Amino acid sequence: MKKKKVALILGVTGQDGSFMAKLLLEKNYLVHGFVRKSATGNLKNISHLIKTKKNFFIHHGDLLDFVSIINVISKTKPDEIYNFADQDHVRWSFEVPSYSFDVTGGSIIKLLEIIKKYSPKSKYFQPLSSNMFGNSKNIKQNENEPLSPLSVYALGKVTAFHACKLYRDVFNLKIYGAIFYNHESEIRPEEYVTRKITKAVARIYYGKQKELILGDINAKIDWGYAKDYVEISHKIMQQKKPDFFVIATGKKHSVEEFVKKSFAYVGLDYKKYLKINKKLLRPSKTVSLSGDIRKAQKLLKYKIKTNLDKLVSIMLKNDLEIEKSKD
Repeated sequence: MKKKKVALILGVTGQDGSFMAKLLLEKNYLVHGFVRKSATGNLKNISHLIKTKKNFFIHHGDLLDFVSIINVISKTKPDEIYNFADQDHVRWSFEVPSYSFDVTGGSIIKLLEIIKKYSPKSKYFQPLSSNMFGNSKNIKQNENEPLSPLSVYALGKVTAFHACKLYRDVFNLKIYGAIFYNHESEIRPEEYVTRKITKAVARIYYGKQKELILGDINAKIDWGYAKDYVEISHKIMQQKKPDFFVIATGKKHSVEEFVKKSFAYVGLDYKKYLKINKKLLRPSKTVSLSGDIRKAQKLLKYKIKTNLDKLVSIMLKNDLEIEKSKD
């Protein structure tokens, strides 16, 4: 009988972590999820897995707590480790810079040291961010794009990137990764602009809200579907040679376009409901980024499965159902 693969997912309660847990359980893995204290009240993304899946186990700890990470890695000896635990909100990173950097950047060195000592055969996946290219001069960015972070969050991801390369090249750890561009879903938290939009549209449609208030609606963003990006993350981890790939759609759309499509989905004119508040603008403005995905297309046979119209429909269908169920 073939032995089941064992996976450890850090940040399992979040958007990407919970999608990964579901995917790996479907692939018959034994899945261990790592949950920090402040997330224990936010188990909604994985509650159905906890109740129904015998191959799913929860462990409590924190990326900033050495002992909890040592305990879970030495105990589970995972074949694959996926680190979706970070402080991934750019605006928050300006408000809590030290914490944001420690979680997103500094903790990776501690984590890789623990893997090196307690489970050196484990494959490790590190998600990175297009924010690392914040001041890019190129129309599209590939894996060799110069790093130019413009936020503490991006600085943390640059640190994680360098740490991963160092531990891969110097200590021969099996470290894989993806440089993700914006990826959204129906379980995105509301502080992210896409979910803020779709939830507001659903509430406006049902007469529970009068307007949608946003900042910079001219910002152009390369938006994909998180579920697709998680699937390609798993495929990256199955490659023989550890490597990093840009994962994006290669197409940009403005926030205004996302708003327009969202209101059009419910048959409304967005101009009647959209209000602009300049206080919502970011302190530093990242240039408009778009991913060059040719390497992933060539080596991983990567294809874009979900375009913006499909993404909007997935998110709005979900939020319309939520608002309707509250009646």
